[in-house]
Amino acid sequence: MTEFWLISAPGEKTCQQTWDKMMVVTTRTNNLSTNNKFNIPDLKVGTLDVLVGLSDELAKLDTFVESVVKKVAQYMADVLEDSRDKVQENLLANGVDLVTYITRFQWDMAKYPIKQSLKNISEIISKQATQIDNDLKARASAYNNLKGNLQNLERKNAGSLLTRSLADIVKKEDFVLDSEYLITMLVVVPKTSYAEWQKTYETLAEMVVPRSTKLLFEDNDSGLFSVTLFRKAVDDFKHKARENKFTVRDFQYNEEEMKADKEEMTRLSTDKKKQFVRQLFFTHTFNIRYGLPVNFQAMLLQPNKKNMKKLREVLYDLYKHLDSSAAIIDASMDIPGLNLSQQEYYPYVYYKIDCNLLDFKV
Repeated sequence: MTEFWLISAPGEKTCQQTWDKMMVVTTRTNNLSTNNKFNIPDLKVGTLDVLVGLSDELAKLDTFVESVVKKVAQYMADVLEDSRDKVQENLLANGVDLVTYITRFQWDMAKYPIKQSLKNISEIISKQATQIDNDLKARASAYNNLKGNLQNLERKNAGSLLTRSLADIVKKEDFVLDSEYLITMLVVVPKTSYAEWQKTYETLAEMVVPRSTKLLFEDNDSGLFSVTLFRKAVDDFKHKARENKFTVRDFQYNEEEMKADKEEMTRLSTDKKKQFVRQLFFTHTFNIRYGLPVNFQAMLLQPNKKNMKKLREVLYDLYKHLDSSAAIIDASMDIPGLNLSQQEYYPYVYYKIDCNLLDFKV
């Protein structure tokens, strides 16, 4: 299961006692959840007014950061294309899988100095998330352009012999090159007309080289034949070929151009792979409901799926004394600082973390 409950409750005489008490009711007497301490440093909290004012901002920031993380995950799935089953193993945060990152969470002091106020830290996170969002948009645009250009080239290298690129089909030895008088032409002939082609190609113009035709390639419907003739007979040959429902491809063998096309395909394919992103910016915020001084134990619970309802009841019984109104508060009420319209309300701080960042199953 990839769902976690991040909860926080006031410390007893010590925060360790709060942890021990929660462990007893959720793991030692039953099997309701797997628990980890969630280490949060001593932050510069400020006044209660500041916390209440910051609460709405944090809720908006949390929604924004979550949307960015999900967009990064979806972008990675798009880039992996046929290997979407490998998406989850490549969704990494700081080089580790998301469950490991969350259960062993460590505050990054360098990025988010705890001497800064909570407001300043939230602004730092907001700026970083905005930058990542902008970078992602630019990267996604570049990827879509690469993908479109590559698809165009791939279409040129597939499909009917009437339209597809011939660069990967023909070879230098298939052509008479550097001749002042002779030229090799390529003709698409329906399979049902092979016999007719062999019988008539030498007579389609006066100056066709006898026995010069050769089948170079064929698909389900047609074959690509080469034929050599004098340059002065080209126009007449094309006209007569069209009358007989043979299609002359407008193609001149140019090794440099063909090499450039292949290199462009390789370059686009390589650039497309480079768009793969392995690292995720993964930050979660949660609301502070209680007054000062700060004395809380943050705990990360991974619920047993079959016992989620029971776990919720046990937590309520354990912490209902913290806020007797929690049982009767209507979640549709709009109380400043509590954001009840966006989440359920409990007598303890509660924040749900879902590690399944993709809308589809992989």
